[in-house]
Amino acid sequence: MKAVCWYGKNDVRVETVPDPQIINPRDAVVKISLTAICGSDRHLYDGYVPSMQPGDILGHEFMGEVVDVGPGVDNLRRGDRILVPFNISCGRCFFCRRELWSLCDNSNPNAWMAEKLYGYSPAGLFGYSHILGGYAGGQAEYVRVPFADVGHLKIPEGPTDEQVLFVTDILPTAYQAVEQCEIHPGDTVAIWGCGPVGQLIIKCAQLLGAERVIAIDNVPERLRMAKEQAGAEVVDFDRVHVLETLKEMTAGQGPDACIDAVGLEAHGASLDAIYDRVKAAGFLATDRPHVLREAIQACRKGGILSIPGVYGGVLDKLNLGAAFNKALTFKMGQTHVHKYLRPLLERIERGEIDPSFIITHRLHLDDAPHAYEVFKNRQDGCVKVVMRP
Repeated sequence: MKAVCWYGKNDVRVETVPDPQIINPRDAVVKISLTAICGSDRHLYDGYVPSMQPGDILGHEFMGEVVDVGPGVDNLRRGDRILVPFNISCGRCFFCRRELWSLCDNSNPNAWMAEKLYGYSPAGLFGYSHILGGYAGGQAEYVRVPFADVGHLKIPEGPTDEQVLFVTDILPTAYQAVEQCEIHPGDTVAIWGCGPVGQLIIKCAQLLGAERVIAIDNVPERLRMAKEQAGAEVVDFDRVHVLETLKEMTAGQGPDACIDAVGLEAHGASLDAIYDRVKAAGFLATDRPHVLREAIQACRKGGILSIPGVYGGVLDKLNLGAAFNKALTFKMGQTHVHKYLRPLLERIERGEIDPSFIITHRLHLDDAPHAYEVFKNRQDGCVKVVMRP
């Protein structure tokens, strides 16, 4: 089969690799019908995630048709059209039983690697380094799905692939990020980052009752989409001072909740952002937390800071004193996708949200190297790329 393989920084290739096979009784093999490049794939493409090996198959946003099932899977049949969450969960451990699916104890065969970094290991992820399991991803013609009896959602007739694909990752990521904000009537939510997740966060914040949503970015196409299609008030951080602007927009109080939808590769022109870039370029830091620092400063006293943006290591110059003295609440983590699969599919079926509005580029799997370059450099107004094998 063909698959998108990682070979180093800014180097992905479409190659012919062996077809996946059933290895364990709870496996399934899925023929991919639609897959996407996620914002967090950029961290792999940019070389920020350790333990990647040449030839690793990328991709964790995908869906398709079941073509084979193991003897331990009794709720799937060949021909079923399914969504597959990006995190892999056993369904039986302490964390899965509590719907903390992204913290599964049994799905990362390389848990010892993550434990050295984090103390304990999160769940395994498709196509996202050997620290998180070394699983082959779904930017391919076929993929093996472990624990397939719990790691899927059957798609009924009606919704298109493009309407439901993002239920595998970025729509529940957006929904969880907003849910963590505990929105009350009249609340103002500020979002840093108007990429695909940021656009969906705007929609989810409105869906969950936010009175105002303020979106912060500097890419004209993203700001335009956030304003015209997602309905947010927008702030261009290249043109204004973000903290002062947010104070002015909220009568001096600050947003009730702030969402960092950027993560470890934050951009900015301030001194701390320049400092981050220099340290990262010199391999003296793993992450660039400029946005996180700014969100801590901007959030109102007693507010909530929600972090769906991916962080990987130890952060420098983080003002914990500000967070402590303002009594901020932090909520973060990989998304518990399984928890949101059916509720979000039902919202799509009822017409409450259609995530496909974020798609700007539709390409073939063979175009993946070009697609990554376009996505990274935001060429041709790129916000979101989907690919068909």
